[in-house]
Amino acid sequence: MFERIETERLLLRRFLPEDREALFEFLSDEETLAFEPYPPVKAEEVESLLAARIASPDFFAVEIKATGKVVGNVYLGKRDCDNAELGYVFNRRFWGNGYASEACGAAVGRAFKAGIHRVFAECDPKNVPSWKLLERLGFRREGFFRQNVWFRKDEKGNPIWKDTYVYARLAGE
Repeated sequence: MFERIETERLLLRRFLPEDREALFEFLSDEETLAFEPYPPVKAEEVESLLAARIASPDFFAVEIKATGKVVGNVYLGKRDCDNAELGYVFNRRFWGNGYASEACGAAVGRAFKAGIHRVFAECDPKNVPSWKLLERLGFRREGFFRQNVWFRKDEKGNPIWKDTYVYARLAGE
């Protein structure tokens, strides 16, 4: 959908091999990943995750222009019927600076300019900062799915069911 976006403070760009350390920093942090469907990564796993992000046209590193530091990633995957799915993970050491809002807002805006009709995102209802971010970006809550997904199991091997909010924004809104 795009190769590069520059905002006032950020550069959204394709991942590069030199992003390994920054990617490991936020994908290995338990608190950062508390609501993600995967556990924190181990050092030996980061190479394959980085390679997948480099190869994918859907993942973008979010770099602070002033420092060159990669502080997160935005995912914007094209779906059927001119829809796109938005996802994001940001290093918790940089939370509260507006980087996620700035990066996601720019990515969504570019998606609409590229002809996307609807951008949607899913999040855990307990992840209040995430759904508040979506609302600030003009997304509306379209759905609440009760116990529709599980990513982990308890000590007895039973699924730990999670609820999901679905948010979306239409082009022109």
